[in-house]
Amino acid sequence: MQSPLHQSFPAGLVTYTGIPQALRGFTLIEVLLVIAILGVLTTLAGPSFIPTIERWRVRQAAESLTSTIYYARSEAIKRSGRVVIQKLPNNTNGCTTASGTQDWDCGWLVCEDTNDNGVCNTTEPILQRYDTPTNVQVTRTGGAASIKLNRWGLVDGAWLGFSIVPLNESTANPAARGICMSSGGRIRVIPPEDIPCTSTSS
Repeated sequence: MQSPLHQSFPAGLVTYTGIPQALRGFTLIEVLLVIAILGVLTTLAGPSFIPTIERWRVRQAAESLTSTIYYARSEAIKRSGRVVIQKLPNNTNGCTTASGTQDWDCGWLVCEDTNDNGVCNTTEPILQRYDTPTNVQVTRTGGAASIKLNRWGLVDGAWLGFSIVPLNESTANPAARGICMSSGGRIRVIPPEDIPCTSTSS
């Protein structure tokens, strides 16, 4: 009796090994060729995705900061003031680019300022926290590491300004955006050509 490998198969379906073509796998040369082609395509396509990724990260940070300001304003009105937006310290979650008081790269939080001293102390309730995406620089235009809101949800008659850019890029980068809040509370997202915010442009 013949073994299954030596049984007859229709013409065209049997290789010299006696295994049907439908059961054959890829050869090593075929696998290496596919890997080489994928490597070339990745090398060519990679740089074209960088601007898209940068725009997405900046947009995400800008939308989150805008949302935070609106949220903090509503909480300040509800609580008759005593609400602070404060930058997260340098070295938070591996972020090492926020060493200055105007560098908000690591993110920010909103707290209830129970002792009304204008900063978020460790014992005060955290109302919201946001960690920025990696490779994004968030810089406050003037001001310090915290923003105190009064009972009208305003920064005591002052204006706010932020610039958000890809890491190590300038505000001239096409992906850059600015966040401005006027002394009256109007919040706008501005394009690169209008950065930085000023007391008159906000």
